Formats: sequence, structure tokens, C-alpha cells
Amino acid sequence: MANIKGQIKRNRQNEKRRIRNKGIRSEINSRVKTAVKNAESGTGESEDLQEAVKRIDKAVSKGIMHKNTAARKKSRLSKRLNSVEK
Repeated sequence: MANIKGQIKRNRQNEKRRIRNKGIRSEINSRVKTAVKNAESGTGESEDLQEAVKRIDKAVSKGIMHKNTAARKKSRLSKRLNSVEK
């Protein structure tokens, strides 16, 4: 446990941010799973892909996810959806 007042405040802030970021990351994972599931069943895959990419890009702009991580996730997702289509 920190003794310095500034560090106690920093810990509080970090915990709030961690919880907020966790929710956003969870939403991204849910969107990706939905996109893959719908692509495999053959329903509405382009809208789901667009929504997942939109959420990933928004996470990058908020600083929750690194831009290279986002690019990798988007690339793998579109590659997976394209392989399902064939």
C-alpha cells in the first residue's frame, strides 16, 4: 500500500481506468465473436465486420489499444471472414 498521497490518488485513477478499459476490450471481443459467428452461419457479415472495426478504431483513438495491435486484430478478422466466404 502506498504511503504517498499522490501515489494513492494515482492508484485510484488507474483502477478506474482499468475497469473502463476492460469493458471496452470486452465489447471489442464480443463484436469480433459475433462477426465470426455470423460469417460462419452466412448472415450479415459485412455489417458485423464494419462494427467490429469501428470499435477497434475507437479504442485506438482513446488510447486503450496500440495502433499496431488494432491493425493486427483487424487484419486477422478480415482474413478469417474472407476464408469463411470461400
